[in-house]
Amino acid sequence: MTVSTQTTQRPRKPHWSLARTWLLQPGVPDGADLFDAAVAGGADAVVLDIEDGLPDSQKAAGRAAVAEWLGGGHAWVRINSVATAAWSADLDAVAAAPGLRGVMLAKVESGDDIAATAARLPAGTPLVALVESALGIEAVSEIARTPGCHRIAFGLGDFRRDTGMSGDPAVLAYPRARLVIASRAAQLPAPIDGPTLRDQSRHLARETEVAKAAGMTGRLCLDSGHAETINSLLSPSALDIDEARRTLARLDAPTGAYDGSVGPTRARAQAVLDLAEKLGLVQ
Repeated sequence: MTVSTQTTQRPRKPHWSLARTWLLQPGVPDGADLFDAAVAGGADAVVLDIEDGLPDSQKAAGRAAVAEWLGGGHAWVRINSVATAAWSADLDAVAAAPGLRGVMLAKVESGDDIAATAARLPAGTPLVALVESALGIEAVSEIARTPGCHRIAFGLGDFRRDTGMSGDPAVLAYPRARLVIASRAAQLPAPIDGPTLRDQSRHLARETEVAKAAGMTGRLCLDSGHAETINSLLSPSALDIDEARRTLARLDAPTGAYDGSVGPTRARAQAVLDLAEKLGLVQ
């Protein structure tokens, strides 16, 4: 494999299981042009948001606009939580839409939330569980193992509101670790971290590195301008790829001690190359 140097074509968007940027585009009434622009941008996945992306007064009209646009366009939709009356109305509007890529379910707090939502969707529709509370974190293993759950996302803002925790990475290491471990144990893709706020763009790179260090492979995104940085930092770099190749070559022709560290080291290096290939970074 060689590292791709193509710059004249927009990189292909990866499968949702590998998606790094999940752009939350408010599902505003009469928003078709905005939805088109979001999908044409650099985010791996676009989520039309008819939950917190809209004030209550616009939810009905926004829901209708999103459902109409999905007649020809393709995107994910974030719907309201099972505990709200809007949940059923959201599913009535979008579940059968031909352009529905998948559903992001807000404020998931039990496996029952997943089961009830999956039962209302066409078989095989991907469902991302957005965990946003202390109760959700405590139930995350159950949520991850419930049939119909395909990936987990961290609703960072609502989680901090619920718990009173600060945004300090050391403080949030525990809930992030719970999401990563539960995802791995349930054989789901690694989870999606919360977003960087629009007025905090100066922290985008640092916060993305925190997510990566925690074992998360995607981030929610509130600003399309953040997508390029997130995609870059959550992808293997050319240096990462070269180092992985050198590691495999060294382990294939050992000159020193061969011990119990070799297997994990080899697996990590191979995982870097596998991800690079799936993202179209090598050929």
